[in-house]
Amino acid sequence: MVSIDTEEIAPTGYAITHSRRALVSRVISSSIFAKSERLSSFLSCVCELTLNGRAHEINEQKIGTLVFGRPEDYDSSIDGIVRTQASRLRQRLDLYFNGEGADEPIRIVLPRGSYVPLFERRLPAEAIPDLPLIPAENPPLLPPTKLGTIENTGRSARLPWILVTILSIAILAILIRNREVSSRGSSPIAPHPLWSLLFLPDQSTIVVPGDSALVIWQGLMKKNVGLADYLSGNYRKTRSGTDATVSQASAVELGSRRYTSIVDLDIARALSHFGDLRKSSVELRYARDVRPNDLKQGNVVLIGAPEANPWVELFEPNMNFVFSNERSREIYSVLNRKPVGTESAKWDSQYNDPLHRVYGVVAFLPNLSGKGNVLILEGTSMAGTECAWDFVADDSVLLPFLNQIMRANGTIPYFQIVLATSNMNGSSVKSNILAWRVTN
Repeated sequence: MVSIDTEEIAPTGYAITHSRRALVSRVISSSIFAKSERLSSFLSCVCELTLNGRAHEINEQKIGTLVFGRPEDYDSSIDGIVRTQASRLRQRLDLYFNGEGADEPIRIVLPRGSYVPLFERRLPAEAIPDLPLIPAENPPLLPPTKLGTIENTGRSARLPWILVTILSIAILAILIRNREVSSRGSSPIAPHPLWSLLFLPDQSTIVVPGDSALVIWQGLMKKNVGLADYLSGNYRKTRSGTDATVSQASAVELGSRRYTSIVDLDIARALSHFGDLRKSSVELRYARDVRPNDLKQGNVVLIGAPEANPWVELFEPNMNFVFSNERSREIYSVLNRKPVGTESAKWDSQYNDPLHRVYGVVAFLPNLSGKGNVLILEGTSMAGTECAWDFVADDSVLLPFLNQIMRANGTIPYFQIVLATSNMNGSSVKSNILAWRVTN
């Protein structure tokens, strides 16, 4: 354990500046940052401005322009890319300085509410007196996937869901407004081997976030819901009789709500921006409002595994990597239908895994009519879904893979990938490819 003595960064001499630049270099070269070019660029940008005595110039607008390629006049109140990535940057910095960089004498901190980094001198652990442990006022939060144990009732139990509903509605409103923003004044963007296939000029791409209420229902009832039952809505009907448990009664109430995760909405927001850049538009659909014909017309992005987005089931007959949830054993797996060589037949993600291993799948497939494309981003948890998104959103890892599978004529075939990552407080850290397939 270390304590922190905070000091404002000031370039007081070449030696100090040089040592701090070296620290930044070590951080972005670490395994925590190695596969995240965006976060590395973010950290390098704000640290370099500060070390050059230009900390007063650092703001959300400037970072959005310099790091994320936004136009100088972009509306940061709609496009929250900087705020989202700043939160992830803080998490990665914590992981580095509590792990690989635990012996660093100086720590880089990005204070909440600010984008100006601080270098903090860390005191050795022996200099800190032992403090008595203070019991937490609140019990520890249950893992989000172990929903069957939630038994809270009354107004206090409903409050979090009310807040989630309000937050989801607010973010959905922002996304709907954002998709109307015209990109006609932006500079032409170079073709991209994947995004140019999903976002066509003057055409809409449907984006379908996961149904978190469905995930909650299945967790409380300890049952899986297939696409047929999802479409009929029978699973949401009130349980008859007087033997319903508190969890089952809560499931009935929550099953009819419209919840989705912040991870899914962040992905939808980013996809909307990709569409704007290519003079395309994003049509946001709640999973419960989608119909089979929607998956036959044009391009679609499905976010979430079948547990959250049952529409993925329609594409599983043509997929080699599919999901399986053994609720009785609390194991969520990615199945490898036809292993090749030394590949595993499945990859298990256990709810109580001390290593926090989770998995993501990216699948780029033809739509149901064969006349459009579908991108599926799914995971064994929210962190797994985020891992799938991080892979396709980061050209430093996506493009080398696409170049590897690219046809001689410069086009890419349909593909599927399994990724492994670690779940740290609901976010994915670093990932690696476990297996992949291509189909022509």
